[in-house]
Amino acid sequence: MKSIWSGFCVAFSLYSAVPVPQILWEKRTMRWALCFLPLVGALAGGLELLWFWLCRLWGADGLFYAVFAALLPVVVSGGIHLDGLADTCDALCSFGEREKRLQILKDPHIGAVGVLWLAAFLLSATACFAQIYCTPELLPLALVGFFLARAEGGRKIVTLPCAKDSGLAYLFAEGSDRAAVAKTLFGEWVSCAAALMCWAVRRGSETACAAMLCLFAQALWSLWHKRLCMKVFGGITGDLAGFYISCAGLLALASAAVGGLII
Repeated sequence: MKSIWSGFCVAFSLYSAVPVPQILWEKRTMRWALCFLPLVGALAGGLELLWFWLCRLWGADGLFYAVFAALLPVVVSGGIHLDGLADTCDALCSFGEREKRLQILKDPHIGAVGVLWLAAFLLSATACFAQIYCTPELLPLALVGFFLARAEGGRKIVTLPCAKDSGLAYLFAEGSDRAAVAKTLFGEWVSCAAALMCWAVRRGSETACAAMLCLFAQALWSLWHKRLCMKVFGGITGDLAGFYISCAGLLALASAAVGGLII
């Protein structure tokens, strides 16, 4: 039980801005840490739902809701995943050799390309939230996306080879019980997806189809991301995991926004 609590504290101390007791990072305390990464997404989704209800109650304008809704996950996570998004975009757009791209991922500075794509990401998220505010039929689809993205992102860290023998991804991969953590995260993803489908089926065939298409798109993104990691970078890194989590969350938002227009 103590190791589980330690894993919870380690996960939230790194992957969120939520104040938690500080735990010494060692193999014993990090063994189960990644299993709690999806809970950061659940927290973000819960706060998003609360923010939606409050804005509806207040009769707030859609743009007011959308801007703060787009920033809310950044506040919860401390921006750690967006850092990976920016660094990965810088590395991909350098068109250099593998070693150069890995060096760019390691560089603490952000390049012009990273800033550009970071702005594009936040604008896209704002646009999706604004549309969801007008057509909220698939709001739960957007909210569970935060959980699903982190479950699969964490699983990649323990199932894919590390691109380098340093960094946070390597530290967590080596400190984790890889097989047990991978199975736990996969079970969390499947359970969340099953709950989403149960909700969608009860809402009707159109909602069920939208949910299925979203999950299918998530699976395709996961496969493409795995190919990218192995072919371009030679494995996974913390930045590449953050890149996956950010884009998977945006994909769920886009699915909810577009699906709400069609249904």
